[in-house]
Amino acid sequence: MTLTTLCYLIKDNKYLMLHRTKKEHDINSGKYIGVGGHIEEGESPLDCIKREVKEETGLTLNSAKMRGHITFVMGDETEYAHLFTSDDFTGTITDSCDEGELTWVDIDKVMDLNLWEGDRTFLKLLNDRQDYFSLKLVYDKEDNLIETVMEE
Repeated sequence: MTLTTLCYLIKDNKYLMLHRTKKEHDINSGKYIGVGGHIEEGESPLDCIKREVKEETGLTLNSAKMRGHITFVMGDETEYAHLFTSDDFTGTITDSCDEGELTWVDIDKVMDLNLWEGDRTFLKLLNDRQDYFSLKLVYDKEDNLIETVMEE
């Protein structure tokens, strides 16, 4: 079991997307995702996402809204992710993200990117709803989405 955070930064009706191209043996290789990472011992989800945003983007997250909880079941592994959005940050984006390239993408064009199939589901929920949601995404061992469950 893994505990993680994921955040979509918003500016000028765009999401900051991370194109994962730099890490070896990366399950997200070639995909576009939000920024985030593993919760460390003693961190709250908010502590974690503030740290991860700073490490990956160079930006300082002033506040974030917790939008949902996602359970990713991928073969024999389960990841529990706290999903955030934020339009309240300061600083300048780094040119040297260790995990890939950062790029602002129009929200209405994000679905055209190379995304995990389940990410399409929660990104649609982020756009269509303002309330907190819980979602379970189940993938088979070949990374095919085989089940989507809204847990309301």
